[in-house]
Amino acid sequence: MPLVNTKEMFEKAYKGGYAIGAFNVNNMEIVQGITEACNELNAPVILQVSSGARKYANHTYLLKLVEAAIHETNIPIALHLDHGDSFELCKSCIDGGFTSVMIDGSHYDYEDNVAISKKVAEYAHAHGITVEAELGRLAGVEDDVNVSESDSSYTNPAQVQDFVERTGVDSLAIAIGTSHGAYKFKPGQKPQLRFDILEEVEKRLPGFPIVLHGASSVIPKFVQMINNYGGTMPDAIGIPETMLRQASEMAVCKINIDSDLRLAMTATIRKHFAENPSHFDPRQYLSPARAAIKDMVKHKIENVLGCADKA
Repeated sequence: MPLVNTKEMFEKAYKGGYAIGAFNVNNMEIVQGITEACNELNAPVILQVSSGARKYANHTYLLKLVEAAIHETNIPIALHLDHGDSFELCKSCIDGGFTSVMIDGSHYDYEDNVAISKKVAEYAHAHGITVEAELGRLAGVEDDVNVSESDSSYTNPAQVQDFVERTGVDSLAIAIGTSHGAYKFKPGQKPQLRFDILEEVEKRLPGFPIVLHGASSVIPKFVQMINNYGGTMPDAIGIPETMLRQASEMAVCKINIDSDLRLAMTATIRKHFAENPSHFDPRQYLSPARAAIKDMVKHKIENVLGCADKA
């Protein structure tokens, strides 16, 4: 099965009341852990690459790893650019084999966001590629994305119809209370998603796929493992999985997960070295890390996304 774009994925997800997992990839073990989990649960998946991952691993290496996953599985896989910040970056990924791109113009004013999103959508659609844009700004830090709480803003539902109609994008990332990174909330602050905004967006864009960024739950067992084996992660609180599952039963068709992958891998490697301080073979510590990612992805599919047996 060749790489696919997200059009059919999202149509099925919207009608079926579930979401597709969009997992950030940086190396072979992460790609393997994600796709093995999805293949065993017969779940479609979006493998997404940030600009930081392209700088780290190289576009060609990542593309070939994803192509290898295609050969080893029998599930729909889309290769997506996460947080593309320019037309040139989106064009490079489209020309280089990606099947979906995100143009993140949320740091521009509204009209400039419309203009760059439309430009990317026109070029992408001419090549059969789907486009995600963003309206509203999520706080937090992840790779090249760094937005302070004071600069963040909820999506204004009154703008969404105009934005989608003028840009022609295929999906829309909105800000309803999620946040990039592991440190999403202040101590004592209760996580809360603005379902009222999501409901209003759904009314104004019936049948249109919505995306949630910054949706890692910061799984407590991995935070505790890191703290148990020499790390320090105080007050790392994520989005409750019950809230994410509720969103996936509404208009949300794509949920981004990155921090939970990083935590699973880092916690497992820390534990391995604490218990096996003389090990130096990367296969010895990356194998359990890959297994931890696989287990975590299965957990997300079954408890958050609801996309098992939807391939």
